[in-house]
This record gives sequence, C-alpha cells and structure tokens, in this order.
Amino acid sequence: MQNKKSYSKIIAGTMTWGAWGKNFTIQQMTDLMCHCIEEGITTFDHADIYGGYSTDAAFGKAFEESQIDRSTIQFITKCGIQMVDDSRLNKVKHYNYSKEYIIWSAEESLKNLKTDYLDLFLLHRPSPLMHPETITEAISKLLQEGKIKSFGVSNFNPSQIAMLETAIPVSGNQVEFSLTANEAMYDGSLDDCLAKKRMTMSWSPLGSYFREDTPQTKRIAKSIEPMCSKYYANADQLLLAWILKHPSAVYPVVGTASKERLKASMEATQIDLELEDWFILLEASKGNEVP
Repeated sequence: MQNKKSYSKIIAGTMTWGAWGKNFTIQQMTDLMCHCIEEGITTFDHADIYGGYSTDAAFGKAFEESQIDRSTIQFITKCGIQMVDDSRLNKVKHYNYSKEYIIWSAEESLKNLKTDYLDLFLLHRPSPLMHPETITEAISKLLQEGKIKSFGVSNFNPSQIAMLETAIPVSGNQVEFSLTANEAMYDGSLDDCLAKKRMTMSWSPLGSYFREDTPQTKRIAKSIEPMCSKYYANADQLLLAWILKHPSAVYPVVGTASKERLKASMEATQIDLELEDWFILLEASKGNEVP
C-alpha cells in the first residue's frame, strides 16, 4: 500500500474541469495543474465518468503538454459506474465490477491520463452484485503488473468494506463528509478508516453551505462569522478546518477550479480550530447541542 504521506493534504478534484463544469481548454488545464503544484497540491482526483467519460482524456493531454515530472504528482481515479451516455451502449445506469471490466477501466484510465500507473484506484460506488473474489482477481493482477499502486473504494460503508476485505485489503475510502453532511461521523465510516488506518478522503468538503439557503446554513453562517476574524480566515477555510480536525486525518477533495480558492484551501491546513469552536459549529449544523 502506498504511504498516505505521499498525497498532498488537499486533493484537487477534477470533476468540474471539463464538460461538467468549466470546460477548460488543454492550455487552461495545464495552467491550473501547474498552479496547484506551486501551491503544494500535488494529488489529482478523477473518475472515468467525469465529463461523460471525457475529462480524464483532456486532463491527460494537459499533463502530457505540461512536462510535469510524474513522480512528483499523484493520480487517483475511480471506476464502476455505467452511465447512460452517448459514448456507451448502456440502457440503464448500473455498476460493473466484473474482472474484465475493472481491468479494462484501469487500462483506459492509464491511456487517457498518459501515465504508466495510478497511485490509487477506487471502486466508485458499491454494487449489490459485487463479489470480493472477482474484484480481488482484477485488482491483484493490476497490482502485480504495477498498473496501480494502491486499491480503495468510494462511498462504501464499513460492512461493504469488511466484505471486500475477506479477500483483499482496502487502503482508503472516499466518502461525503462536511459540516452540513456529517453522517460519516455517525455511520461508522470514519471510525472504520481510523481503526483500520485507511486513507480517509472527503468529497464535497464544503457541503451545501454555499449552494443552499436553509435554516442549517443560516445557523452555520451566524456561528462562523465571528470566527473569521478570530482565525483570520474565510468561511471556506473554516469549513475545511472543521473536517481537518477529525482524528481520521481527512484528505479533502476540493472541487473548485478557482486558483484563489485552491490557494486558500492549502492555507486552511494550517488552521487549528479550538475544541469549543469545533463543537459550536457542530451544534449550528445540528440545530441542537450535542447529547
């Protein structure tokens, strides 16, 4: 298993870099990639489905043109989701975790990303039909051939991971975790990562704070406002600092494509929220004091 310390503490999520968001040109992707590295963000998170199965190939072209030393950066990607999309002959959205498909998907990611290996290869979402021995056959082959360095999952609960680990070790789990969506603290997901020393990754780490105007986000805004001046930070940074304080050592996957916000995200790793401030924000999220 690859050492967790080889990944940057903030991970750049690429979902909105392509057709599902900014639709950056190759040059713009190269520029943003270089900016990330300058700020200390060296880990890039992908999934085959992003941009309707197109973003990783665009990123790969940008990476190739950048001439960045591959050994200085890390690529994470995911497979398994079969979308109904013009690029695939699918009749219904489903999951495919056959041995053949997992291997094919990893090899497609290698080709698209213009790389010889993936640092971390994840199953994107659990399937009711997945079988640990079938998955193990595929992942073991990829590991033995050096095409992937580590294997993990995304959006799996502890029992699903335990089922997989009857056949193969799971080195990380990428789950939804934020101040507004903090169920991972209570459903055993973060406990499992901490107990088993898995790499804990959080997608949508800012949650719904900037997307929704709800009683919850209003309570959080009221509580977070005085903390901004106290910590010389903005709300984005304090929301990240909140999840970074969790003992499972969360790696936030930050989805912004803004250079300024990426820089601010790395600065957030230096904020150490005081214990009571952490619970003030939790109370604001829940709408009541902790039991």
